[in-house]
Amino acid sequence: MLAASLPLATATAAQAQAESGKALDSSVGGFNLASVNALLAKGDVAVASGNLGQARKDYDEAREACRRLLGFYRDLSGAFRGLDARIPREMDQKGREALEAQAQASLRLAALFRRQNQPEVAVPLLVEVVKIMTPAREEGRKAYQSLVELGFVTTPYNAAGPTLN
Repeated sequence: MLAASLPLATATAAQAQAESGKALDSSVGGFNLASVNALLAKGDVAVASGNLGQARKDYDEAREACRRLLGFYRDLSGAFRGLDARIPREMDQKGREALEAQAQASLRLAALFRRQNQPEVAVPLLVEVVKIMTPAREEGRKAYQSLVELGFVTTPYNAAGPTLN
């Protein structure tokens, strides 16, 4: 029974990967962080050439791929906890890198929306970056500063520490 279901499971997994990362560059290994970075670079080239529609598509695909990668890394990390500490450590590190890539994609997409004078679309992306990266990280500070520039928030963030009154 197990042998009969193995080809189906393999085909289903391959199909899911193809659907979730169909635009990921297979020349850099398929569905992984290198492919996400390739999508980000492709989006940057599209922005530089003025093709904002293509850039939006590339950044959106990079964000979605990061979300999926995060889930897979978490699942693998959990499956190996207590069995082989090296694998959860590796998956946790890859998860952090995927989260940073997601933040980068969101920041670039928000900048694109700001460029197109669509702050109502940029604000949720920026809030997401602050939430996932925290204002203690550079990406979170950049996102919060953009929220200040958009007038969404008015209190500037001083990275030196909180002020109590």
